[in-house]
Amino acid sequence: MITSAQVRAARAFLRWSALDLAQKTGIGVATIRRIDMSEGVPSSNAKTLDLIQKVLESEGIEFVGTPENSPGVRFSAKIKDK
Repeated sequence: MITSAQVRAARAFLRWSALDLAQKTGIGVATIRRIDMSEGVPSSNAKTLDLIQKVLESEGIEFVGTPENSPGVRFSAKIKDK
């Protein structure tokens, strides 16, 4: 499971607004903003968080750590080598 801070960091890496992420995922911008405002693992539907994670990963974001132990993000090596 990903955390709200990871979603915010991933968007910052990609220079995406909440609207950009909403458009890429098909999730409402209000839901994205609600996730942004929460702390830890958002109380959103697991399918919603999974979709957000998959879309961000398809753009080269790699989620590291766990919600309890050093959660973070980085660009994947695949993107770095391009």
